[in-house]
Amino acid sequence: MRAFYHPDQARHAPQQYMRFGRLVPVKDLPVRTERLLGTLARHGIAPEPPAALGTAPALAVHTPAFLRFLETAWERWTRLPDHGPEVWPNTFPYWSGRPEDPARPDCPAGGLVGQAGWYLGDLSVPLGPDSWGSILRSSETAASAADAVLAGARAVYALCRPSGHHARADRASGFCYLNNTAIAAQRLRGRFGRIAVVDVDAHHGDGTQQIFYGRADVLTVSIHADPDDYYPFYTGRPEETGHGAGLGFNLNLPLPHGAGGDAMLAALDTAAARVAGFGAEVLVVALGYDAHRDDPIGVLGLGTEDFGAVGRRLGAMGLPTLVVQEGGYAVDAIGGCLDAFLSGFDEGARR
Repeated sequence: MRAFYHPDQARHAPQQYMRFGRLVPVKDLPVRTERLLGTLARHGIAPEPPAALGTAPALAVHTPAFLRFLETAWERWTRLPDHGPEVWPNTFPYWSGRPEDPARPDCPAGGLVGQAGWYLGDLSVPLGPDSWGSILRSSETAASAADAVLAGARAVYALCRPSGHHARADRASGFCYLNNTAIAAQRLRGRFGRIAVVDVDAHHGDGTQQIFYGRADVLTVSIHADPDDYYPFYTGRPEETGHGAGLGFNLNLPLPHGAGGDAMLAALDTAAARVAGFGAEVLVVALGYDAHRDDPIGVLGLGTEDFGAVGRRLGAMGLPTLVVQEGGYAVDAIGGCLDAFLSGFDEGARR
């Protein structure tokens, strides 16, 4: 398996993270990349630097105004009087998007934390002086990995940080700024007519779903913890199946909290059947390790060895595959998770 990574991705060093009404230690630490690079080295994989592609790949799925904001926010922030250490919002818009409606729909989440976020917002995506460089390099890593698949590589790993699958076309959230998984999938459309995205991060890939929700050429499948009382709260339910031309091309497979490897594999079997029925020509895997039982913000119960079984299932699909790194915050566990995944994927692909 080939891999791509740029060391600038480790420069993003967020200082603030709000959880349950308190500032708590940041979870997306730069050391995460060190652990994953160590695993790649043990597998004899030397990451290649991504090409300097700039913002063009991201603009294929994100709005220009959103990218301009991310690129310029820190410099503009420093001009504010008595500014804090990072760009961090203190006000949020109320806009339903439908002026003919008297109000937004009732909050779909049953838990208090989800309801607070529906009305108050997201404080997990601060921007510091080095954030934009890391964000851009992460998107270039995903795009360069896609280019390798376009050139004929059968399996490529994009070690992306910051993560991406919560980023919508015009909004950052959930530690995610640009949607690396969507950027890679869109770039693969340069050669492949039907793309399948399978997201096995513990959190619903709400940004990826939003970007492709009205399209029939990209099948999006997300296996994640039940969002009724878990981030991102407002999406990720089975009834969300697509809209317009995309109706029937989005599949959500929520798992009960505490679910382990057996439940994940059963959902993967369902996903594999849908991918095969779709006639996918290439597979994009959004790989997170926050389904691990030791993850500090996780609610699922997978063990390290379960990621080997996940890799075997995905490798056995027999498609050219691009693996995009998403979440996973148990620093002492993620290296082993990637180790198990790579071994399992190779085994599955050989079958």
